[in-house]
Formats: sequence, C-alpha cells, structure tokens
Amino acid sequence: MENRRNVKLSTERLVMMAMLTALTAVLAYFGGFIKIGSLASVNLTLIPVVLGAALLGPLAGAWLGFVSGAVFFLTADAVFWLSLSIPGTIVTVLIKGTAAGFFAGLAYHYFSEFNRYVAVIVAAIVAPLVNTGIFLNGCLFFFMDAVNAGAEAESLSIGAYVILFFVGLNFVFEVLFNVVLAPTLCRLIDLRKEKTK
Repeated sequence: MENRRNVKLSTERLVMMAMLTALTAVLAYFGGFIKIGSLASVNLTLIPVVLGAALLGPLAGAWLGFVSGAVFFLTADAVFWLSLSIPGTIVTVLIKGTAAGFFAGLAYHYFSEFNRYVAVIVAAIVAPLVNTGIFLNGCLFFFMDAVNAGAEAESLSIGAYVILFFVGLNFVFEVLFNVVLAPTLCRLIDLRKEKTK
C-alpha cells in the first residue's frame, strides 16, 4: 500500500513539474510582449518558478528558472543582449533564473518551518532579488561598455543608468506580482497538501 502511495506522489510531482515547466515556458516567451513604457518587459515567469520552488523544492525551482532563461533566447529581447555579448548573455540569463528558483526554494523551505504564509512571501521576494542582483552583476562583468556609453549619452551616472534603463520598473513589478499572488500560492499549497493526505 505504501509503495502505491509513493508511486502516486511521484507521478503527481512529475505531472505538476511538467505543467509548471510548460507555464514557465509560455510566460517566458509571451511575457516579453508585455511592456512597461518603452523600457522594460514584465517578467511573469517568476510566479511559476516560486510556486514550483515552494511546492516541489529548490531543485524544481532551479529547473523552472533555467527553463525561463532558456526560453528567453527565443524572444526578441534576447537580440539586444546577445548583440552586446553572447557569452555574457548566456551566462547571466541562465544563472540568474536558475539561482532565483533555487534560492526561492531554500527560503520557502527554511521559513515554512515557522510560518508557511511568511515562507511564501519571503520566497516571492527572494526570487526577484536574486534574479535582479545577478543581472546587475552580469552588467558589471559583461556589459560595461554598453553601460558606459549609455550613461554618457543620457548624462547619467552608471548606477542611475543601470537602474533606470536596465532594471527600471521591471524589478518593482516582479516583486509586486509575486507578493500579491502569495496568498493564492498559499492556497494552492494547501490544496496540494489536502489532496496528498
């Protein structure tokens, strides 16, 4: 009987992982078409990444973040970044998504021992923080020529230019979308736990 239950749970995890992978891929591809002004695309992929990290663990979150990064290379936004540095874009995009999912999963796992609701909110904040933090480091390591040229053209400091033109409202919207959806994520986690009892 216990073996049957384990097989059922394993199958459910695979199905959920497949569904979240598909959702992540769709949002990664079509999310680029949703613009905030003329500067930034809305990154909706962190929502299923956080959900997967909370429901299935840090490795699932890392996989979903990796999928998000891989699909990015099929979008029009990728052309700009690849024109600046092909290796820099590949490294930055894949690492930031993977790390965002992994650390969101770790945050959820750690805080869920105290309070599951807080754990989801923390994971929802950790994902965009890690994502944006690694992106900013990628800018420093791989895209400084473009950053310097852009800052000079706009008569801004390098920091102000990066924040205004590369990060902008995107980070704010990532955090807001994730935190606002946290109660829904909690409810989905509850439903999953009730189903597996």
